[in-house]
Amino acid sequence: MFSFFISSCLFWNWITSIKASSRSTEPQNFPPGPQPVPIFGNLLHLSLENPLKDLEKLSKCYGKVFSLYIGGRPAVIVNGFEAMKEALVTKAVDFAGRPQDLMVNHALQGKSFILSDYGSEWREQRRFALMTLRNFGLGKQCMEERILEEISHVTVSLEKSAGKTMDPQTMFHKSAFNILFLVLTGSRYDYEDKILEYFISLFNENAKIANGPWAMLYDTLPILKTLPLPFQKAFKNIESGKQIAVDLVDEVKKSRHPWKPRNFIDSYLDEIEKRGNVGSTFNEDQLIFYIMDLQFAGTDTTSNTLLTAFLYLMTNPKIQERCQQEIDMVLDGKEHTSFEDRHRMPYTQAVIHEVQRIASIVPLSVFHRTTRDTELMGYSIPKGTLIIPNLTSVLHEEGQWKFPHEFNPLNFLNQQGEFEKPEAFMPFSAGPRMCLGEGLARMELFLVIVTLLRRFRFVWPEGAGEPDYTPMFGITMSPKPFKMGVRLRLN
Repeated sequence: MFSFFISSCLFWNWITSIKASSRSTEPQNFPPGPQPVPIFGNLLHLSLENPLKDLEKLSKCYGKVFSLYIGGRPAVIVNGFEAMKEALVTKAVDFAGRPQDLMVNHALQGKSFILSDYGSEWREQRRFALMTLRNFGLGKQCMEERILEEISHVTVSLEKSAGKTMDPQTMFHKSAFNILFLVLTGSRYDYEDKILEYFISLFNENAKIANGPWAMLYDTLPILKTLPLPFQKAFKNIESGKQIAVDLVDEVKKSRHPWKPRNFIDSYLDEIEKRGNVGSTFNEDQLIFYIMDLQFAGTDTTSNTLLTAFLYLMTNPKIQERCQQEIDMVLDGKEHTSFEDRHRMPYTQAVIHEVQRIASIVPLSVFHRTTRDTELMGYSIPKGTLIIPNLTSVLHEEGQWKFPHEFNPLNFLNQQGEFEKPEAFMPFSAGPRMCLGEGLARMELFLVIVTLLRRFRFVWPEGAGEPDYTPMFGITMSPKPFKMGVRLRLN
């Protein structure tokens, strides 16, 4: 009976999608692309495991700007630096919208700050977030101290594994989570805390669902949305995370003193009181989703970048050793590093940036939507069109990099050995929707990598076989699980 119902749903969706997925209905001068089929559009052209190679092939066939159909919905894929810069920087406002009808929007009840559409409400929320993050140390010495304090806990974990092999998969997730948690609440979790482990498991599970086949089915076949299929787990996870965030806010309130903010939550509650209830976008429900947004975005991206960094450092021992020589020379006599030291570490800076480039942690950015009728690379793009920025195509683009397809720090060094960042380096995206936490991420990556390389040597374990650099595709790319050999350095 259930299979008959599904078949009926598919048949009805096929009838209603034939016209929607036909290129005959496209506006004149719309970007070219492969012919879609009813129901699925062009999804059959893409691998569910990792569509990036498929997008690369389609770009070679149809150009840097081409179109695909996700079910009956047209989408424009933007590839390469020239097209990306035109869309996200030159015509930033035209392309600054967000789609509002995908599974992730529904799971987050339309209240995600990251996924909110472009407009005055989004702008005032972003201004508040940037100002508040700066007030609580973003780019300042007090933030360095918080990060270094958290790194000390990572160091303790690694010292216990000195001379042995350990699994780093959750260690970096826990440290990245705690650094953001300190900004939000002023406190941190012990690494063995069950709530911390549960939070991270929710993030990991939802990241897989959101970029997996069930989310694709949800977005393609609206008639299936209410059925008890696996994508419903994402909705349950969001509710669980929301309840934890509600409890956190209630806990912060107990010791709060109005107008004397200690953390992000205090500041947001002050802003709610200042603005009042009439016509304000600032409310406690919005705060709850802010917490989940910032924790998810900041934890997963930074931790997976660190995992990628140590995978490549272990398997390129000469690069690791050269970083350590530079670190030892610059930090000679200093108790710990500071973010300012990066200016005297061009090679280490180049390695960290090369890790970000090769990892391409958020490969398809966060989807955009056009806010008005516009043009891109000579093509006409109607208002409301789904835009998918393929950041990987920029970070690995031939002509933009000396070594686009291999891990090589020379991509960020000039002939004099000085650090130099090409304009095509945009792992945090670009324009007004650029990642809110870029400054924190840059500081965190530098301080973690330099501190750990100064104290430890990391080796690829004997008997582990050949390293596999192929990442696992998702909202964020992550390395396949690996073990890490840890050795104390004798300074």
